[in-house]
Amino acid sequence: MQHLNKPHSLSFLFVFLLFSQAFAQKQPLTLKAILDGTFQTETLEELRSMKNGEEYTVLKNNPTLGQSSIEAYSYQTLEKTRVLLAAGGGNGIPYFTSYAFSADESMILLATAEESLFRRSTRGVYYLFDRQANTLIPISKEKIREPAISPDGRKVAYVFENNLYLFDLQSKNTKQLTFDGKQNAIINGVADWVYEEEFSMVRAFEWNATGDKIAFLRFDESRVPEFSMDLFGKLLYPFQYRFKYPKAGEDNAFVSLHLYDLPTDSTRRVSLPQDYYIPRIQWMNHPGHLSVQTLNRQQNRLHLYRVDAPTASSTLLLEETDEAYLEITDLLSFLPDDRFLWTSERDGYNHLYLHGKDGDLVRQLTRGPWEITQLYGYDPRRDRVYYQSTENGSINRDVYGVGTDGKGKHRLSRGEGTHDADFSADYTYYIDAFSSAVTPTSYTLHKAMNGELLRPIMDNSALLQRLQAYQVSPKEYSTITINGNELNMWMVKPPDFDPEKKYPLLLFQYSGPGSQKVSNSWMDTRDYWHRLLAAQGYVVACADGRGTGYKGRDFKKGTYLQLGKYEVEDQIAFAQKLSELSYIDEDRTGIWGWSYGGFMASNCLFKGGETFETAIAVAPVTNWRFYDTIYTERYMRTPQENPGGYDENSPLSHARRLEGNFLLVHGSGDDNVHVQNSMQLINALVQANKKFDWAIYPDRDHGIRGGNTQLHLYTLMTDFLKNNL
Repeated sequence: MQHLNKPHSLSFLFVFLLFSQAFAQKQPLTLKAILDGTFQTETLEELRSMKNGEEYTVLKNNPTLGQSSIEAYSYQTLEKTRVLLAAGGGNGIPYFTSYAFSADESMILLATAEESLFRRSTRGVYYLFDRQANTLIPISKEKIREPAISPDGRKVAYVFENNLYLFDLQSKNTKQLTFDGKQNAIINGVADWVYEEEFSMVRAFEWNATGDKIAFLRFDESRVPEFSMDLFGKLLYPFQYRFKYPKAGEDNAFVSLHLYDLPTDSTRRVSLPQDYYIPRIQWMNHPGHLSVQTLNRQQNRLHLYRVDAPTASSTLLLEETDEAYLEITDLLSFLPDDRFLWTSERDGYNHLYLHGKDGDLVRQLTRGPWEITQLYGYDPRRDRVYYQSTENGSINRDVYGVGTDGKGKHRLSRGEGTHDADFSADYTYYIDAFSSAVTPTSYTLHKAMNGELLRPIMDNSALLQRLQAYQVSPKEYSTITINGNELNMWMVKPPDFDPEKKYPLLLFQYSGPGSQKVSNSWMDTRDYWHRLLAAQGYVVACADGRGTGYKGRDFKKGTYLQLGKYEVEDQIAFAQKLSELSYIDEDRTGIWGWSYGGFMASNCLFKGGETFETAIAVAPVTNWRFYDTIYTERYMRTPQENPGGYDENSPLSHARRLEGNFLLVHGSGDDNVHVQNSMQLINALVQANKKFDWAIYPDRDHGIRGGNTQLHLYTLMTDFLKNNL
């Protein structure tokens, strides 16, 4: 194994911070402490820059007391300048969980009584707070979805029961704009399940810059097959929840684009050249120009159109093609003159390009063996573009600026790890949210021009201090050569590690296309659990194999049409290579993962029984035929086109090969990876007369959480490993 340069010093710092006391004095981590918020990091919640460029706002919440407030702080002094709004104390303002400003900041949209629908979607009761009149205006008595204030601050558009509505702030009247919305049939203005999950789209309508037009998508789900899911609750009879879910190879919703014109109270459909998906709509700076992205079903040809709103005619601005697939992102930004910034993998890495307002390529702004990961925006005063990238190593993220002439590229962030920026409205300042393997999230204020540190805002030093009392091993980063590729990896050893002893090895991975689990960032729940396992005598390791992200197009797309083949080969080879280390017990090797990682853990144990003795699969896909169209077909094409790719790498096809210890876990209310996947695998294992353990959590979704559920799940997995690895 070849070690990276910097992480040695990071590990040393971590050891210094956390092991300054004698090991015997430290407490073991407990699942209760991991899951009850003991190690929660403090954050700047709902950070917003105000349009004056001099202040930013954050949301302060105390759910226990039912208190919430929006507080403004000065960029210059970091002192609190004012409280814009506070709920609680009998002032008539309900407790709210999120907020949004109107364009002129005279109105604040407040979300209350929110309830989750799917991964990204909610519905709730919404209010507008008029800052000048100091009044609270209810938008609707019903729970509604995705309200958006018009740019002139006079109206709010929202979706209720699959139809688009318009609320007038002056008259307090509500107007219904569409009338054909129907459950499991027609949706107007919000996305269907698969667009939400795979294109990250929830709101499917947008106001233009002058607030006189709304562009919206209409989803006709009539032909989409329906999936049913039993919900048990405490009812005498279970309730069957039914929703439209297009599985690979099946019909998707028919999606069409429409324009509503407020002055004429008329709606017209926009005719686009034939393409299958419409994953993005975005108004340009010109109020009559709408940008629309379309994608074919194979997802290897993308078109960017400009739609002229008065005529509803379209003009092609750009076409992207790829031999494998293309992914939809939000890395598109229009400059004041409607030139636009666009990212593409056309040179082998995801880089930034400047295009003219008619779509012609002006120039490539960034280049090199690294990737653009976020686009923060454009400063017209300095003619500079701000972005995040992996230029300082694929496990790190840094903030950069570059001119639209492609010159003057400058790294703004300092310190190796993960930096994320929030810029002031006028791009004078930015707030850097930084974390690393040894540093919980900290917030600092910087000059946008050169990245100069002005002052710290918030850190989590109290968390680091708290962690000194616990047995927490460092995460050691390295690279390892597997199947001809240099993979990023990390390893966690027991706190009292003795190289003369032998330790069982547990691999963790996700492995899905474009994903990353080896990153120089702070710990999440699973990281803490891995530390707990290390303290109990395990070596835990992780490697991002072929198909994962941020190392270029070819590395990521090398698994195309064969999900579960090359990734499994890499994890088996990784385990075998680590087993050569003197301190690893080669007869005690396990692997675990969740979702795609559960698919992988199953396959690794079934296909690699000579290498792995134990596996845990949580909420796994067991055959890609059971998963949704957009995700699956992007990487596999349809089952009709690629039947071998679907079946040859399915855990169902290899269940008969199980020889080790296997724990299978699923939530029966998983709307994403349906419990059908595990039920099919259970049946295959039973028919093969294989011994295994399994658990179904009633009504729990893909995250398997709620009440004591996570505590029960992690206790189950911990005990399973103690008994079997």
